[in-house]
Amino acid sequence: MMKFNMREVGFSTELEYGELHVSGNEQYGFRPYQLMVSSIAVCSGGVLRTILQKKRMLVEDISLTAEVTRNEKEANRIEKIQIHYVIKGKDLAHDKVEQAVELAKKNCPMVQSVKDSIEVTETFEIVE
Repeated sequence: MMKFNMREVGFSTELEYGELHVSGNEQYGFRPYQLMVSSIAVCSGGVLRTILQKKRMLVEDISLTAEVTRNEKEANRIEKIQIHYVIKGKDLAHDKVEQAVELAKKNCPMVQSVKDSIEVTETFEIVE
């Protein structure tokens, strides 16, 4: 269970790593949509990293961007998140990385939690 306490502007919760401040105004904390997008993108990236390691693919680094499409007419809801991975490593086969990206999407708890309400797509590039 997570407990949130009201603050003057927003809410806060105490977590093992530290205190988290959430607010609709980013001067006072993380905005809810930022946390949702971060959760989905980073979860997916973490699952991808694990899959690549299990497949014994030598990955030096993974960075990712998340482009968000929101619908202002429907409470500014998140409709789509486009995740783009930049994967750095040696001798990475494009088809094997592509399979790993698909597996990550199917096994990421955050992506699966929103699959019927937010479209999540992934692309990637390999750099040496």
